[in-house]
Amino acid sequence: MIRSMTGYGSAKATVAGFAITIELRSVNNRYLDLGIKLPRGFLFAENEIKTCIQKRISRGKVDFFLSFDAVESDQTKIRVNTHLAEAYRNAITAIGTELGLMSSPNALDIARFPDVLSLEKEELDQDAFLTQLIPLVEEAVDDFNAMRTREGGKLAEDLLQKADRIEELVREVEQQAPKTVYAYRERLESRLREVLADTSVAEDRIVAEAAIFADRVATDEETVRLHSHLSQFRKLMQDGSPIGRKLDFLIQEFNREANTIGSKCQDSEIAYLVVELKSEIEKIREQVQNIE
Repeated sequence: MIRSMTGYGSAKATVAGFAITIELRSVNNRYLDLGIKLPRGFLFAENEIKTCIQKRISRGKVDFFLSFDAVESDQTKIRVNTHLAEAYRNAITAIGTELGLMSSPNALDIARFPDVLSLEKEELDQDAFLTQLIPLVEEAVDDFNAMRTREGGKLAEDLLQKADRIEELVREVEQQAPKTVYAYRERLESRLREVLADTSVAEDRIVAEAAIFADRVATDEETVRLHSHLSQFRKLMQDGSPIGRKLDFLIQEFNREANTIGSKCQDSEIAYLVVELKSEIEKIREQVQNIE
């Protein structure tokens, strides 16, 4: 199944005491352009995340976001500086004694003084964190790819319909081409009779001129190649992503054959068919830009 290059995916879980939310979104791009946005404390995980994503995504401008909330209280500890607290108590008591003031500071009073209480964050075990994080990244990428596959299914249906229309137009060109040669022969014979009046027209001369014209306007090679390109196009669609670059190159070949037919045609009906043919090819080219 082919995949669209545009998509969105997410996953949530508790990892090492953090409520982690991962989101991915992407738009079209010729190559894989990966942007990873991580909080400062998780920058160490960037390479592992990038490697995980690169194994599963080949094209597109992909943005990866990780956000978190701490959910376990033991992630942060309160440290009590007992010696400093005792020093504050002794100092306050001494002031009271010296000045003849009542002074009986309680624990809450002393806790308000600078540096008596301080916060300490536990050091994160990076290896353990990554062991739990990477499966969550994979889950988010799976969700992301599932959406791109659904979009790709719609693209494939539309592209195959357009390919069928191109094949119809190619067959019409094949049917019209012999009529062009026949019409040219009739015009040639009529003109020669007008010029030569009653003199008989040599059949071999008409045949030779018609053969030269037929060779000049023959589109057999181009239509055969177009049928071959269409067959290859359908095969690539069955192979599935990543095929965007191959399809892009193949559509250039479609255009080349259509342009050659257009330059050879001496018939208004074929000229009209070529315009329709190039229009359908352009529609496919635009859609192919969305495929991974």
